[in-house]
Amino acid sequence: MKMHISIRTIFILCLAFIAVGITASAQTSGFRVGAARRDVTPKEPVPMWGYGARHDALSQGSLDPLHADAIVIQADGTKLAIVGLDLGRSPSEASLQRIRELIKTAGIEYSFIAGSHTHHGPVLELTDEPGKGKGRFDAALRYYRQMEDSIVEAILEADRRLEPARMATGAVQLQGFNRNRHTKIEPKSSDRELGVMRFDNAGGRPIAILVNFAAHPTMISAATLKFSADYVGALKATVEKATGAPTVFLNGAAGDQSVNFARRGQAEKDYELYGQALGNEVITLAKNLTPQEVAKPSMQVRETRFKYQPRNDLSNPVVRGLYEKAFFPELIPNYIDEYADGVRPRLTVALLNQEIALVGASGEYFSNHSIRLKERARVKQVFFLGYCNGYHQYFPTIEGVAEGGYGADNQVSPVAVGAGEEIMNTALLWIYQMLGKIK
Repeated sequence: MKMHISIRTIFILCLAFIAVGITASAQTSGFRVGAARRDVTPKEPVPMWGYGARHDALSQGSLDPLHADAIVIQADGTKLAIVGLDLGRSPSEASLQRIRELIKTAGIEYSFIAGSHTHHGPVLELTDEPGKGKGRFDAALRYYRQMEDSIVEAILEADRRLEPARMATGAVQLQGFNRNRHTKIEPKSSDRELGVMRFDNAGGRPIAILVNFAAHPTMISAATLKFSADYVGALKATVEKATGAPTVFLNGAAGDQSVNFARRGQAEKDYELYGQALGNEVITLAKNLTPQEVAKPSMQVRETRFKYQPRNDLSNPVVRGLYEKAFFPELIPNYIDEYADGVRPRLTVALLNQEIALVGASGEYFSNHSIRLKERARVKQVFFLGYCNGYHQYFPTIEGVAEGGYGADNQVSPVAVGAGEEIMNTALLWIYQMLGKIK
């Protein structure tokens, strides 16, 4: 049978193809944002992260759920995923790479995946090898794949929800919410900046609110073997109830920053009260922001890994034995593997719309690192994201190491002295290069 196609039919088909092309072009140009959430609470008892004194004690349920909160931003065709996790750290290197490979199927080439640093999340470092987790902690190994899948699902759902967006950013200096727990030298530095990024759709409906603040989520007793997002969960719930916006929390340079909060007679609920109080500050700031259409959307992203010789020697049987006693035997071999080729922290920098910088670093940075970076980077706003895209323990300042103390000593800060300064200088240089001010 012969098929006869009229000129009119051909004309209609051509128009259809043109329409499809225009639609596809519209979906990849402009400025678009989507958000989604998944539960990442372990369903089985597993070792808990954050306090060495717990050793390998297993979890005993949950106080509140742990979430993966994802935002996907598309700026003129380039996609970036930003994920806030109610976990002690970013996923391990193997998990991070699997997540990143899977989200590339949606064209998402870049990502900031950061832990809130709650000390009531699961241990994430174990691996499927004898003496490193396999056999004793198989439930934890099962959880890792579930966690990875949930993070990917949150990102991909956020990507499916992409819609034309408007945005606004702002910051305030908060007094009385955090303090420097390390130095004894006055004045004690603290990054008191509360940063907020607000996204609305074209009709004014909230898409998401991103929150950036530096304070250790360690308000719940180490003796409590239940999972919790700590104050971060209460913060997000408070903001979401008042604004209707999915809320993503990203901790800052909190290596030397503790929560500062006057008790109100309900010690067991202090973390909720603090989260609500900080959440109210977020609400006030967010409501005073007016999202605007992005006239010239753009996104530039750079990432690298550095390499430093460690300040401790985990291959020494005596040193290794001390760490195994302080934590538990299956954990330490995984850190030895991580540092076999030196301490290799990751730096990720994004410049959004030529005015907003996001700097992600894979460790616990002392606050002066972020303070100095913000002072020196001449952009509208800098969001510093700690515990991001990996975890390589503490990054004290040079003067912090000279003073000594927890967070500055080589027991928890194996990276070379001065590494934090070099990494921050690199971030600063990249920002100016992205701005076109340094070739």
